[in-house]
Order: sequence, then C-alpha cells, then structure tokens
Amino acid sequence: MSVDSLIDQTRDVLREVLPETIEVTDIELEGPHIVVYTKQLDAFLSGGELLRQVAQRLRRRVLVRSDPASLVDPKEAEASIRELIPPEAEITALYFEPETGEVTVEAANPGAAIGRQGSVLTELKRRIGWVPTVVRTPPIPSKTVEEVRIHLRNHFDQRRTFLKKVGARIARDRLDEKIWARTTSLGGYREVGRSSALLSTQNSKVLIDCGIDPGSDRTPFFNAPELLPLDSLDAVVITHAHMDHCGLVPVLLKYGYQGPIYCTAPTRDLMTLMLLDAMKVTSQEARQKLYDSSHVRELVTRTVPLRWGETTDITPDLRLTLHNAGHILGSSICHFHIGDGDHNLAYSGDLKFERSWLFNPAVNRFPRLETLVLESTYGGFRDLQPTRQQASDDFSQLVSKILGRNGKLIVPVFAVGRSQEVMLVLEDRMREGKLPRVPIYLDGMIFEATAIHTAYPEFLNSQLRTQIFQQGDNPFLSDIFRRVDSSQMRMSVLDQKDPCIVLATSGMMSGGPVMEYFRAWAPEEKNAIVFVGYQADGTFGRRLQRGLNEASLFDNGRQYSVPVRLEVCTIEGFSGHSDRSQLVNYIASLDPRPSRVILNHGEESKTLDLSSSLHKRFNLESRVPFNLESVRLL
Repeated sequence: MSVDSLIDQTRDVLREVLPETIEVTDIELEGPHIVVYTKQLDAFLSGGELLRQVAQRLRRRVLVRSDPASLVDPKEAEASIRELIPPEAEITALYFEPETGEVTVEAANPGAAIGRQGSVLTELKRRIGWVPTVVRTPPIPSKTVEEVRIHLRNHFDQRRTFLKKVGARIARDRLDEKIWARTTSLGGYREVGRSSALLSTQNSKVLIDCGIDPGSDRTPFFNAPELLPLDSLDAVVITHAHMDHCGLVPVLLKYGYQGPIYCTAPTRDLMTLMLLDAMKVTSQEARQKLYDSSHVRELVTRTVPLRWGETTDITPDLRLTLHNAGHILGSSICHFHIGDGDHNLAYSGDLKFERSWLFNPAVNRFPRLETLVLESTYGGFRDLQPTRQQASDDFSQLVSKILGRNGKLIVPVFAVGRSQEVMLVLEDRMREGKLPRVPIYLDGMIFEATAIHTAYPEFLNSQLRTQIFQQGDNPFLSDIFRRVDSSQMRMSVLDQKDPCIVLATSGMMSGGPVMEYFRAWAPEEKNAIVFVGYQADGTFGRRLQRGLNEASLFDNGRQYSVPVRLEVCTIEGFSGHSDRSQLVNYIASLDPRPSRVILNHGEESKTLDLSSSLHKRFNLESRVPFNLESVRLL
C-alpha cells in the first residue's frame, strides 16, 4: 500500500468512525505511526474508544495531536499546568514540543500529576490543547538520559523528516509473489560474541543485533552478499545494550545504513553510554576508532523506542513486538509476525528465565510462535547454576572472609546489570548487619548506568519498584557507595590500607579501570578477585579463571609482569544468562511451543549438546547453524 493509499484509507475510516463535530485537519505518516491532527483533541481522545476503533480498523498504531492553531501559548499553558497539578507532584521540569503539540511534565510523584484515572491530564488537554505526558524525575540524575532528551529536542525537525521517510518506506506496496522468509547467521553462531542475524523476506531485510567480539574485536560478516548494500536494509533491531550485541551499530551508519533502529528506550540510552565509553577506551589504548561521536548522535536521532508489548509495523510484511528478556535493563525478546500470519519468529537475544534482584523472568507466552532463536551461553550438560538466593549467600560468605582478613576485593563487572545486582546484595547484607560496613567504590560507567536504571522504573521488577518509589527506600542511594570520578580518587583508593570493595569495569577484564586495581592488588595474598559474570574465551578474565600465575600487562606501551597471588574466585548464579536447566524449562513452558528452535550465542560443544537434548525431549526441529548459513522459515 502506497503512502497516498494509506492516507486515503485513514480518511475513509475517520469519516466512518468520528462524529461530524470532530474535524480532522491533517494526516501524516511518522515512522511506524499514522498521525492525525484535529482541533477537537479532547473529544477525540475522550474515553479512548474512538482512537481504539480507528487503530483496529487500520491495523496500525495511530497518534492523535492537536492542530497547531488550537494550542494555547506555552507560557499560558505552563501557568495552567502548575495550577492544575497539585504541589505534591513536585514538578521538576516542563518541555514543550510545538511540532507535535506535546508537553512533557517531569515530576517526582507522577501519580499526583496524572490524577485519579487520569483526571488531571484530561482536564489539562481540554484547557491547553497540548497533549501532556508525565515522566518520573530520576532519583539519581543521569547525564546520559538528559543529553539524549536534549539532543532529541534540538534535532526534532531532522528526526521528523527522517520518520516521514521511514513511514513512506513501511507503507510501500508488497510484492505479489508467495511470501518466503529466511534467517541468515552473520555472527554469534557456535560462538559467543559479535551477535548478528539477518531476517529476510521477498519484501524486507531486517538486521537483528550488530555486536563486536569482546575477546578479539572480530565483527559480524558485513561482507555477506545478503546484507549488502547497507542502505537496502529496512530496519535494525537491537535486543539489548551489551557491546557483543550493539557495539557496531554506529559502523552501519558510517558505511551507509539509512534506516531506523528499534529497541526499548533504556536500551537506547544504555547503548549510547556504552558506545561513547568504548570510544574513550579505544582512544586511551591508542587503537584505531571504528566510528566517532557523530555516528552515536545519529544513532540517537534514528532510534525508534518501543515499549514492551507494543506491536509495530517495521516493514510492509513484518510486525515487531518486544517482550521482557530478563537479562539487563530494557533487554528484549524480539517477536516478528511475518506476512499475514504466515510465520512467527522470536529472537531471544540474551535471556534469563528466573526472577532476579532487578528483573522479572523472561516472557514465555506469545500469541503465535513457530520458530525460536534461542541463546545457549550456558547450554552445556554441566552448566547448572545456583539460584539467585544461593549465589547471594555464597557471595556474602566470600566477602565476609576477605574483609575478615583485612583484604581488598575486586569485582569485575559489566556496567549494566551485574553491577546493580551486586550493589543490591551488598547493600542488603550490610544494612542487615550480615556484612561489615566498608566503602564500596564504583569505577567506570557503573554509577551512570545505575542512574539510568532509576530513570526507567517500569522496566524493573515490581518488588524493587515498590521499595524505591512507594516505600521511599532507594538502595542505590546508600552512603556505602562511593563514585570514583577522577584519576586522583582512583589513586587514593589504590593507596588506602583499610579493607574495601571495588566494583569496576570491564566485566571480562579486556581493559578499563578494573585493570588498575588488579595491577596494584594482585601481588598480595590477602586480596581477592571474584567473577560474577561470563568470561568469554580469549579474554584476560578467562585466563585468570584457568589459573594464571603471572600476568603480562601493558602501561603506556611498556610491557611488564605482575605476579598473581590474590585469591581468584568465581561465584555462579549472578549471570544474566539462563543455565541449562532454565533453558530447558523455558522451552517446556513456552505457550505456544515452537516447532523449530535455532540455537546461537554459545560455544559449539554446548550448543550442539543442548540442540540434541531439545530434539529428544520435545520432538522438535533443533538447528545449530554455522555463521553465514541461512535457515529457511517459509
């Protein structure tokens, strides 16, 4: 269906559904949305029934905005907002977007700003014409979140032009031939790292993830003929913000990709943080940069954030729905509805099928599902992990032992996910008196990543949301946490004599500030380093786990050796990945159960073992493709 045809169809539906008292002044396509402008916004949106009817008839997402001529002057509108919203809402900022007729209200207590059953917002829309959106003021200010919001406001015209082009591309006519679909492995198959896959139909090409190998800096197979040219791609979908899944998205933009990037809002913000930090590390290590900051800014402009459970057209024959994957903040299982229900594919990304300190378990119910692409990081027969509770107890016992002998503890962590879980465990045990209160230093991106977590409470589990936002007890704000925000402070931590705990990036010890602490504290037997996350082959962390006695390190181009005398420990159970039992239970619990499972993101032996077991137990087709292999879905 062409743009003109879709707009004509929308006009016809509006004529049939809307009463004559509601005037439609304009209709536009904006990304995956149909945008309808009216001078009677309140009447159109009242109760939501008219909007639901229009969206159901069109089978598209519909946004309704005020005609610009009906908007009250922003100064007058601000006065009305502050008059109608009660003081207990604690408004911290107002942002007007004249181009969309929207106003964002940032408030410490969103519930008071919204009112019972949305009564305050309904009255605001009636009085000022602007569409108010209420967001929670982050308990911990995030520089990344603020800069992303500023960038989007400053580049709204550019973004709107871009979204109109995306809308036109989505609305293009389908080819008449019988639909076919296949997925092509471009990285992360029979290995961990550089995750990437291409979903193709005769109408569409969508790239799912585009990561880098943390152990070797290998990239996906960008030269695969199915992928080229890059501007033939319709969309890029990112499951989550770890570098082995998103680390090379700016490279796509640098070399010609022109389309949108779909993910959740926290994934967008965390991805921005991680990519900029990776640039910084590359510069410090005097390595060649693969992209620059302009490509990261372009990524923010082109990202279309989606909520979990929100179904969106991304091509003429693909609909995307994101669901909680339970791995890190905003991580998603990507469900693709192909054609007119011809096939349904779910791509798991990294998945955790267990309630953690931060997140609910991965979603296991879908409307329809024929093929599942499932990660298998811990898919080996012996890959069984303790529960989160057991892992927390084991970790606490280890911490108590190290602090009891006056030692210092290094915890290499990923800035996103494992850091916050370890923080919650330590804060809980110290608050209850089960561990001595010692300073916990956060080095690297951990503090900023934690701030982003508090900006998106709707993505955390219900228990943590209640603790932070209803009971007023935010464990992330405890005074035991100290942010290391300068090289001078890092030096003072390195030189101190008293016991302490350091959480530092990178999680696989492939660089970053954790190496500074290891270099200084490795020679002393009373100290310890504990791994709480996966260590990929080829990384320094994996070599330490295997019993390295002497480490060769570099400093300003000079190589030297450091004796490894500190205790090296691994605590299983904190991983954001499902173990063998959880992966099998996930398949067993799926509703509906797919007829085909494709395994990726795992060492070859583990992936093959899991594939054989799934086939025998569930009598389904189980595939373990090689990189550059395609699997036909239809």
